[in-house]
Amino acid sequence: MQKMAEPLELRIECGEGTLGARALTGSCLADNRLNLDVYPDGCCRFLQLFKERQGEVVQVEFLRLSSNDCLLDSALGSLPHLRHLKSLVLKGGHARDEFGSYQHGFLTSLPPDLGNLRCLTHLDLSFNRLSILPSCILHLPSLRVLLVSHNSLVTLPENFGRLSKMTFFSAMKNQLKELPESIGELSMLQDLDLSENALELLPEEVGNLHNCTELDLSGNRLLSIPDSLANLKSLRRLHLHSNLLVTVPASLASLPNLSRLDLQNNCLRAIPAEIQALPFVHVRGNPLGETEPSPQAGNSLIAPLHNVINSCISSGSFTVTSEGCRVVLACGIHFYFPPGAASDPLQIYFRSLTPDPQWVKLRHHDVLLSRVLELQPHGVQFQQEVQIWMPYISPQTPHQHEVVIRTFSGQSWSDLKTRCVARCFVLHFSWFLVVSRLVQNECKVPAEGTLLFSSVDPNIKVIFPPGVTKEPRSVKLQVCMLSGELWSNAECRASPLLYLSQDSTVDFLKPVRIQLPLPPGVTGLNLDRSRLHILHSDLEGQTWNDITSEVVLEFTHLYAVFEVTHFSWYWLWYTTKTYIGGIAKKVYERLRLYQVNFIALQRKRDPEQVLLQCVPKHKVDPVLKKLQDRYRGPEPSDMVEMFEGEQFFAAFERGISIDMDRPDCVDGRLSFIFYSHLKNMKEIYVTSPVDRKGQAVKGQVSFYRGAVPDSIPEDASRRRKGPDSLWLATLPIKLPQLKPRWDENLGPLNGFSFPPLNLGNAETGYLTQANLLSIARRVGADWQSIGLSLGLTYQQIEEDLNKQILDMLFSWAQQNSEDPDCVSKLIAAMKESGRQDIADEIDAIIELGRQKYSESIRRVGLEQESSTEDSAIAMT
Repeated sequence: MQKMAEPLELRIECGEGTLGARALTGSCLADNRLNLDVYPDGCCRFLQLFKERQGEVVQVEFLRLSSNDCLLDSALGSLPHLRHLKSLVLKGGHARDEFGSYQHGFLTSLPPDLGNLRCLTHLDLSFNRLSILPSCILHLPSLRVLLVSHNSLVTLPENFGRLSKMTFFSAMKNQLKELPESIGELSMLQDLDLSENALELLPEEVGNLHNCTELDLSGNRLLSIPDSLANLKSLRRLHLHSNLLVTVPASLASLPNLSRLDLQNNCLRAIPAEIQALPFVHVRGNPLGETEPSPQAGNSLIAPLHNVINSCISSGSFTVTSEGCRVVLACGIHFYFPPGAASDPLQIYFRSLTPDPQWVKLRHHDVLLSRVLELQPHGVQFQQEVQIWMPYISPQTPHQHEVVIRTFSGQSWSDLKTRCVARCFVLHFSWFLVVSRLVQNECKVPAEGTLLFSSVDPNIKVIFPPGVTKEPRSVKLQVCMLSGELWSNAECRASPLLYLSQDSTVDFLKPVRIQLPLPPGVTGLNLDRSRLHILHSDLEGQTWNDITSEVVLEFTHLYAVFEVTHFSWYWLWYTTKTYIGGIAKKVYERLRLYQVNFIALQRKRDPEQVLLQCVPKHKVDPVLKKLQDRYRGPEPSDMVEMFEGEQFFAAFERGISIDMDRPDCVDGRLSFIFYSHLKNMKEIYVTSPVDRKGQAVKGQVSFYRGAVPDSIPEDASRRRKGPDSLWLATLPIKLPQLKPRWDENLGPLNGFSFPPLNLGNAETGYLTQANLLSIARRVGADWQSIGLSLGLTYQQIEEDLNKQILDMLFSWAQQNSEDPDCVSKLIAAMKESGRQDIADEIDAIIELGRQKYSESIRRVGLEQESSTEDSAIAMT
């Protein structure tokens, strides 16, 4: 992660002619590259540089701009002048909306003259608003890598095969419905990612991609795949999960290099024996062995295949017609619109949101199991019920809790029943989320009375006598089971906690009889009636009142029976205490709290990269075991108790600071929300304003409930304890002393903790630490292949390098820094791994170094003496 610019730089306005503004903007121009996507005003800086230093800017070969920048259109007009450009990145996703979702960029087209960039080999237009592929891209003769993921492309141009040199193409998360036949002309293509689109058919010509090693078609509408895929003899990984496949060709088993075939979550009822015998085939989520359901009338869940739609995009929209359809989102959410649900074509908008406790109100003892799904338009009424399936994390106590889908009506949240999975039936759209709640038993109470009992504990009963009500009313019963660990006083015992509610505000006409089990260890034979208390509470459990004297208690050997006329919480206590309302309140709070630990781990190879996590106590050991190879850090914090959905902050102190431009960073504090079943982690980079040349910096990260106090109390800094304090826990952070050879030219943006490295030499050209750092950030998913091409062993990659790209490159560089051919080996490794774009970038850096060396020779008057050497260098 690159460090963000200091606040002083962010306040520069485009057009200012001050010396300070020019100096700061000019500092962005480093050799032959311009990385401006890290600045909120990156396009402004680019335009200012192009105006004042055009001669240098047009020589740039690597350019990155954020397409979330409002000045993007102005910057695009200058791009065709950069004739030496080799890599161009115009990505969105650098900004987030109020719900924390990534915002797509403003890019909808490219200037036609961009096709004149004859040297361009790498183009990244991800996270934008492209609906068609700009025609100028087809005129880029050297293009090898094209990324257009997270856009709105519906189709590719018929002459797409003109990009004959392309080796990598990603159109993930678009709306592609078909592929042109010319795609088979991409003979050099090695990696093709078309996942999460709307493809229904594949052209036979896909079988002509003989160099393709990885093909990702997951999350589409495919009913079948062509037999020609068996011609892809170089194919290693084939991803076909989350489609509508009803058959797969047996010829796939003959692919000689195939090591992964993912067929999960399709409609396969049978698989060829040749494929089923392969050890690397994944078929989970298919109805294997099931018979074809009968399309008889009356089964509204079965739609004709031509009416089935599978839309695999993670956010955006889809269209529903009167014919009805099925929809599958990339995140696993399913919809079924029966025929006639919408009378006219209707555009449905959806997005997945991070839960916010300010508007997602969890009730007591609820556990959140999913993100929030918003469906629009909210006010439209469907003619028939629409079915929604939502994925969720399984609750830990299935016997005492049940899963429901909670929806918002515009004024209040309500629960929708589910069947086996989280599925609900709705007539309108709003917000939906999956929660686990206490098991709820309910019944309709008629005038003649009835009986209601708990399915969690059948010994808990509510008896409604005849004449209890004039009009039928609905009653709900929930039971919260208790653990003996809630209190340490052996003299206190309590029964399960009973919650009763009804849909009427009127009390019952006759007393309702309640049966509760006596507290553990208490029977009707040894009962001391003076020690038994009945407690009643409001809906929030804030106050507990002893109502023992207000009711008539009856006892059997195992139960206590009493009568009430209104509903809320009821609790049976057996204790010697005379006043127990306060004790019950504390016990109830502990009942709702989760015991958690805080963890702060630092990368072993890059201590400035810190992983913060809030983990329930039973998950601490597995989490640490999983991360111990890559991270190290202090012992987890002392046990802390938190509520489900509670918000807390992490603040860095004593010489440690955090990037202030994170969207979840408020006044230097990192915001968290604790959910017991979701990941509560953030990975960040920390720095130190203190000079680290002389000594290492010891600081800390402190976690606070609510707002961080302006000044840390002496009591908190010394003991860090106290039940009424906002403070939760503190863990130490240590940034190591920088090596004596630290390169001053790297500056605060690349403050890396490794000793500086220079591969090669000044005469033949060399790679600096900054160059290597930039290359490392672009390696991506090919890092393992590159590591093997560099001559590293599997053991080094898996163990010593801890699967980290940055660690791998720097470890290799440290081992080979004295090798005169090290740069050539690095270039060869990139080419062998299919990353010609990175190899070209290294070549460009080396060439720039040679030119600078030659210029320095000429400046000191040694040009004639070294002419022979220069000629040799030029030939290489």
